[in-house]
Amino acid sequence: MKKITKTISAKDVSQQWWLFDATDQVLGRFSSEVAQVLRGKHRPNYSPNIYMGDAVIIINAEKIRVTGNKSETKKYFRHSGYPGGVKYSSFSELMKNDSEKVLLSAVKGMLPKNKLGREISKHIRIYKDNNHGHDAQQPKEWSSR
Repeated sequence: MKKITKTISAKDVSQQWWLFDATDQVLGRFSSEVAQVLRGKHRPNYSPNIYMGDAVIIINAEKIRVTGNKSETKKYFRHSGYPGGVKYSSFSELMKNDSEKVLLSAVKGMLPKNKLGREISKHIRIYKDNNHGHDAQQPKEWSSR
């Protein structure tokens, strides 16, 4: 006799807000941990085709670090849309001007490149310093597991 298994679908998923502190964290390792929480992989009932992740608040984005000499050699690409409109910025330049973009780029690169990934990326908030205006959401401090 064949055993019949039921497919369990996560319907009612309660969203939790998590507070991540980027102080002295390595960019890649920190971003992968944030991306896993955004996708919901930390939950026991994870399903890859449903958004069941949590919202994430990242503070102290300007205190993130990279290893080696990536601060000079790592380049970020953007294009204006016009012919010859390619612009490159180094990690150190981008950290001076807009440190939130560095973290957002790293986390978005670890999310799926489809409709689900675009929806997931709406649930991340990044701030340069300690101040964030999300006290009403009662975020819990995330501890590395």
